[in-house]
Order: sequence, then structure tokens, then C-alpha cells
Amino acid sequence: MTLTTPALLFPAISLLLLAYTNRFLVLAQLIRELNQRNNKGLEVVVKRQITNLKSRLHLIRSMQTCGVLSFLLCVLAMLALFLEQPQLGSIMFGCSLLTLVLSLLMSLYEVWISCRAIEIELESMQD
Repeated sequence: MTLTTPALLFPAISLLLLAYTNRFLVLAQLIRELNQRNNKGLEVVVKRQITNLKSRLHLIRSMQTCGVLSFLLCVLAMLALFLEQPQLGSIMFGCSLLTLVLSLLMSLYEVWISCRAIEIELESMQD
């Protein structure tokens, strides 16, 4: 493995972290909008949405953590390769890939939960 192998992940991880940040910003805006509603008699739909939003918020935090950890491990892999420690570099790069996969799986689950939130809204419109 050469020094350029882990470097190939840099653009992908950077774009992934940007996408996660955008998801977080949209979620934060939704939470603020819910908070501005009349909180005196929260409807059942709003309560269900709040539960959904809490789950998504925790998932996005975990996705971002794994993404940053993947980026950090990738940099450490490059450092190990630069210091002529190929075995350590390979291990670090493998760990970087695993945390990236974990982040992507959490992202997939967050999309599923997000779709469920839209279904809750659609249900409320049918009543």
C-alpha cells in the first residue's frame, strides 16, 4: 500500500461530512419550527415527530462522529506509511474503512427514519 491509497478517501469523506452537516442543519431548522408552534396542547402528530427528530439527531451525531473518526484514522494511516510503518498504516486504513462503513450504515438508517417522519405527516393529512 502506498501513501496515495488512503489519500483517495479524503474527497469522499469530506463530501460525506458536508452532507451530514447539511442533514443536521435541516433537522435543527425543523426542531426550531416545531418549538415556535403553540406548545400548549401538542398534537399527537407533533409528539410523534419529536420522538422521530430525537432519534434522527442522535443518529446524525453518531454518523458525524464515525465520519470524523474515519478521516482521522485515514490521516494516521498516511502518517504511518510516511514513517515507513506499512503494517500499522494498513491496520489504520482498514479501521478507517470500517468506521466509514459504519457511518454509511447509520446514514441509511437515518434516511429510513426520515421517510417515516414524512409518512407521519401524510397520515395526519388524511385524517
